[in-house]
Amino acid sequence: MLRKVLIALSLLALSLPGLPSLALATDITGMAKVRAGDAVMIGNTRIRLGGIDAPAVDQLCLNTKSERWTCGVAARDELAKYAEGKSWVCHTRSIDRRGRTVARCEVGGEDIQKWLVRSGWALAYTRISKDYEPDEAAAREAKAGMWQGAFIAPWDWRERNKKTVILGATKPPDGAHAVLLASASGPVAPSPDCTIKGNVNSAGECIFHQPTSRWYTQIKMKISKGTRWFCSVEEAEAAGCRETKR
Repeated sequence: MLRKVLIALSLLALSLPGLPSLALATDITGMAKVRAGDAVMIGNTRIRLGGIDAPAVDQLCLNTKSERWTCGVAARDELAKYAEGKSWVCHTRSIDRRGRTVARCEVGGEDIQKWLVRSGWALAYTRISKDYEPDEAAAREAKAGMWQGAFIAPWDWRERNKKTVILGATKPPDGAHAVLLASASGPVAPSPDCTIKGNVNSAGECIFHQPTSRWYTQIKMKISKGTRWFCSVEEAEAAGCRETKR
């Protein structure tokens, strides 16, 4: 009797226009707004691309000349250039601890996670899935994206320290650890090219100052005050800072 009641309720739910079927509820479709190399928005739904890990927008890498560059910004922008304006179909897998929908997504029928990893803008997140390991190997061989120089795996970048492994298509250049792990907040800039100062104002906003700024020389770089060096305006903006108005 109970089984018959449950079946009847299921059929009723499927017949009501306001209640989508389970199959439809697990797919999210539409145009996506790219937020990061592995995060997009479709409508009001925040989606984390599953099975991969891309650099955060403020992550830095080294290029072939051992110069720092904003690989996290590049990953975001390359995904936007490739896939924004196209129709996405995302198959829901779970909800993560930040409330985002974890999904496998297709853009024009193409596995977009596969494209990201093969293009060198993300790594296979093997703790979750080994599906994209062959694509990562192909990207490393081609020295694509981040693999052109040296970088830290996105999951290690978030908690990097002196023991953090440096990755790359070839042997990381001498000094890679010193450059990628240099303090971005101390009194001395991590590189002669990193001359932009960032600080937090009384309202809690992150403000960056170029050397031509009126207040540049007055800003004392101290970790305890939440200051930070940036190597470019793009890097500062990626970290959520705005330029001083004076």
